[in-house]
Formats: sequence, structure tokens, C-alpha cells
Amino acid sequence: MAGDVKAKMVEGAARLLAERGLQATSFTEVLELTGAPRGSLYHHFPNGKDEMVAGAVDLAGERAIAFLDGKAGASAYEIADYFLYLWQQTLVRSNFEAGCAVLAVTVATDSPDLLAHAATVFRKWRRRLAELLEQGGLPAADAARFAAVLVAASEGAVVAARAERDLEPFELVRESLLAQVAALAA
Repeated sequence: MAGDVKAKMVEGAARLLAERGLQATSFTEVLELTGAPRGSLYHHFPNGKDEMVAGAVDLAGERAIAFLDGKAGASAYEIADYFLYLWQQTLVRSNFEAGCAVLAVTVATDSPDLLAHAATVFRKWRRRLAELLEQGGLPAADAARFAAVLVAASEGAVVAARAERDLEPFELVRESLLAQVAALAA
């Protein structure tokens, strides 16, 4: 039961980070969203907000990897298309209110530990994408380079689409990335 409360709070923090950013992800906001009892805050996160945020960053990172792992064995094009599809669905389902929790922490934190934590998640995404892209037919060097471009460009495309409240900038980046992966795979 206690683990459920902590997991619920981390889930809530990840959602708030994706929707509102780091500054608006307070213990109070997480409690309101999750209905968790106030006493559970310092029981589950004795080191404070940064501990909860680190858990949320880990959760966001693990979810992305789990989704990608579901496409293991697919072509490089399908891997890239699926990664972009996941971000597109985040935008559509949230009505442009949600983006990337990891990016939200990266751009707003003044904590070297949280920044390092976010960097670790981005590195894991790039590495796993590179592995899947290589398995999907790209040469190793191309897979590593394209994985970095895919993560960076998709993050920027999500930000632009949220700002404009329109899928157009995201779709333009998506088309370009898919053309690039198709050329690399040819």
C-alpha cells in the first residue's frame, strides 16, 4: 500500500512536470492531483522535492524505453516513426498541454543532481534508439547520430507545437526526420 502511494505521487509528479513544468510541480500540487495524504510526503521523499522529481524523471525515461522495446526488431524507419508517433499522441491527447517531463526538468532546474539525472535519461533514450535503429538496418555510426538527432529534433518539435498549439511544426519535423531515416536505410 505504501509503495502504491509513492508510485501514485511519482506518477502525478511526472504528469505535472510534463504539463506545467518544474516550478509548478510542488508537493501541494502533487497531493491535490493524487489525493495522497500529506503525511506521506516526507515519509516517501525524505530528501525533499528533488527526490520526487528524480523519481518522476526516471518514470518518464523508463516508460519511453518500455514503449520502444515493444518495437524491437522493427525497421529503422518504423522505430523512428513510432518514436515520433508517441510524441504526437502526447500532444494530441493532452490538447497541447503536455510535453516531456525530462525536458521540463532540464530547462528549469538549478540542481546539478537533477540535471545529471535528466542527462542520464536522455543518454539512455539515445542509446536504446541507436541499438534499435542498428537492429533495424542502419550502420552503427549512422544509428548513433540519427538517434541523437531524433531525440533533439522531436523535443524541439514538441515545444514548437505546444507553443503554437498546432501540429504543423511537429509534422514538418516528423516528415524531415522520416525522410532522413529512409535515406540512411537505403
